[in-house]
Formats: sequence, structure tokens, C-alpha cells
Amino acid sequence: MLNKDEIKELVEKEGLVENYPHLDTQLQPNGFDITVDKVFEFKGKGSLDFSNSEREIPRTEKLDPVKRSEEDEYGWWELEKGAYKVRTNEKFNMPKDLAGIVFPRSSLLRMGCTTETGVWDAGYSGKAEFLLLVKNEEGVEIKENARIAQLLFVPIDEVEEGYGGVYGD
Repeated sequence: MLNKDEIKELVEKEGLVENYPHLDTQLQPNGFDITVDKVFEFKGKGSLDFSNSEREIPRTEKLDPVKRSEEDEYGWWELEKGAYKVRTNEKFNMPKDLAGIVFPRSSLLRMGCTTETGVWDAGYSGKAEFLLLVKNEEGVEIKENARIAQLLFVPIDEVEEGYGGVYGD
């Protein structure tokens, strides 16, 4: 996997990651911390089939963060136990010779929460969405732009055809 210096070079020279709040804070020895832009609550059921011809992504409702005081620049999401969809601040531009694997930050795990996401394919470009599972009976508070997960970049043999999936809300 790529180290901090390799990731930084690709971010600065190739645009591997865009729209990050603070590069030096988000760069880790072996990955890149992903931050929360939006949180959504599921409001319906989904459908999944083999070809995606009958796939239906469930309806969601955006949750608004709440500022604790007028002086606060950012607000907080107070999340009860359950499943939520998270959208990142960052836009990712995966070249055809890198794949991505995401893990929850250990701080999140120690709060009784985790994240779930699929493999990020070579050639994918866009913001990311993934599942936030709040397992703590007392819930969790997450501030806007919090670092919630870490993306590891894994070099692979370059693929001819990059990501070609059906992604979207």
C-alpha cells in the first residue's frame, strides 16, 4: 500500500484527492483520513439484483447538523443507534493502477460505531458514500468534517477499463 509521502505526492501532483479540509492532518503513515460532509437517514427499503436493472437505492433524508452555540463554525449530528449513509467532503480520482480499501478510524470503533464500504475500484472518480453503523446504545455525536474512516491506496497492475459501475443516489 502507499505511504504518506507517496499519497501526498499523488494528491498534490495528480489530484488523487480533492476538496479535503486539511491535507497534513488527513495524511496518515499508511492512508488518508476521510471526513464527513453529509449524513443521511434511510427512509425506505432498497432492491438489489444481479444486473442492477432492477436495483433501487432506498430513499434517504439529509440530517442537519446543529451548532451548539452561535459562535460555532460547525455543527454536530446527534445520532441514535442505527444505520446511516455518510457522504464525504473529499472527491477521489482513482487512477487505473490503484484500488482503495476503507477502514473505520479506531476512535470511531472505541465509541461503539463502525463504517462499511465496498472496494474502491481503479478508475473511480467522485465523492464517496458509505454506511455508518452506530451500535452504541447511547448513540454518538459527530461533528461536521470529522475524520471518520481511513482510505488505504493499494497499487495494482493497471487495468484497461476502470470503474464502470452504476453509482448514485
